[in-house]
Amino acid sequence: MSRHPASPAHALALMGAALLLAGCAATPPGDATRPEIADRRAAPGGEASPATPAAPLMPSAFFPGEASALTAWRCTPAQDLVTAATDEELRLWSAHGAYRLQPAVVASGARYQQGDLSVWNKGNEAVVESATGRLDCTRDMTREVLTRQERPGIMFHARGNEPGWVVNLSSDRPEVTLLLDYGARELTLPYRVTTLDNDEGRMILASGRADTPFELRLEARACFDGMSGQPFPARVTLTIDGEQLLGCGQGIAP
Repeated sequence: MSRHPASPAHALALMGAALLLAGCAATPPGDATRPEIADRRAAPGGEASPATPAAPLMPSAFFPGEASALTAWRCTPAQDLVTAATDEELRLWSAHGAYRLQPAVVASGARYQQGDLSVWNKGNEAVVESATGRLDCTRDMTREVLTRQERPGIMFHARGNEPGWVVNLSSDRPEVTLLLDYGARELTLPYRVTTLDNDEGRMILASGRADTPFELRLEARACFDGMSGQPFPARVTLTIDGEQLLGCGQGIAP
């Protein structure tokens, strides 16, 4: 297949639009309420405690599913992708969104397909094709996914650099812990969900306290740590104290 004749930026924009039109939405119908997304802690007797609101459900596109690792790919035309693969599916994140592909028959390597979108992986090389173009990709870095064993009680972890910051969303209640200024300042605050778009893989949270405002924007997009280059399935923007902090994050299933 010949490469798309348009400029790399234009070709990638067209590719992202074509994938969306092909029906490769970030979250399959009904997947937004999968039980892996959030815990529901029960009070004694097995009933949920009415005094403690439960943590909200999150789009499954923030999670690597059953995969044990996330892989970064550097592609031509210039675009960076993130994948999480199992025998049952391939989760793919690009600059335009998140996609889930099913295994397809192939003579060698591993191939996944969803509509017009296909990914054919042979070792450290992969070819990504859609109705509008082709990406030739090389494996760059693989890291193990974040787990509840490493971070108990956390359903979403995010971090950024310069200045270093960390965000942890509790798995059992709408509460966030912010570590700011390289860990010198720690805040634990309630939050409320102002936007939740499962199809687009987008969620916006706001502070539940008027005296400490913040906004946390989560988007299912390929993201790479600014210092280590490690891949993540979500881009995160934290706005607090008049400052906008950019970083990456991952949902952590039970």
